[in-house]
Amino acid sequence: MALDVKSLWDFGNPELSEARFRAALETASEEDALILQTQIARTYGLRKDFDRAREHLISIFAVTTNAGPEVRARYMLELGRTFASAAHPPELRTDENKERARAAYESSLAIAKSAQLDGLAIDAIHMLAFVDTAPEDQLKWGQEALAIVEASAQPEAKAWEASIRNNLGMALHGLGRLEEALDQFQEALAIRERGTNAESIRVAQWMVAWTFRSLGRTDEAIEIQLRLEQECDAANAPDQYVYEELELLYCRKGDEARADQYAGLKKTHSE
Repeated sequence: MALDVKSLWDFGNPELSEARFRAALETASEEDALILQTQIARTYGLRKDFDRAREHLISIFAVTTNAGPEVRARYMLELGRTFASAAHPPELRTDENKERARAAYESSLAIAKSAQLDGLAIDAIHMLAFVDTAPEDQLKWGQEALAIVEASAQPEAKAWEASIRNNLGMALHGLGRLEEALDQFQEALAIRERGTNAESIRVAQWMVAWTFRSLGRTDEAIEIQLRLEQECDAANAPDQYVYEELELLYCRKGDEARADQYAGLKKTHSE
């Protein structure tokens, strides 16, 4: 039976994920064991222990060189994440670290493409956007990733589409191409709504409303954000970013009382 890495992950709980990976090592084949080791390294990175993550990867490097393409692609992907990722604080986002990350991600991408591991190829492209942070570069990487998604029949690749379209929307928004950004955010929302993850759906709705505000479509933005406020309250998950948007929107409407109300809620829930 093929190793199902995704089912072992709980990205909100790296410690639990590490325990699951270590337990799976007991019955794993040689190749699967190496894949599990790369994921253990990733759990350290998510805990911002990048040195330990890198040391763990270095400890298995010798045996990965003759392994299959999935092991090698995952190894280079996780090595890149020890140098540049969303978890890295600003002081570690140095030019040297970015270039080390770029070399690893590009190696992972080349291996994954050659072996037609579409999901891993998209992951590597997705990570290159943490190296090239200018909106025009992120647009380029997003378009490349989306091309793989659309050409692939692999579920691992198709699962990336909503995230990639969200990233494209962010890049287009940063370039001032707001109508195109809205198209991408709405596509992402439609995909999320076909799933069952309520939090992901709310985030996708927020992105649409955020872009409505940028486009001057204030009333439409308010309608969505008020609905999100209710849904977040019902889920016992108040969202400071919803309050922030409502503050800005009511300022635009000239309703200072409601703007102040949401400014207060934002402050309370950001502390």
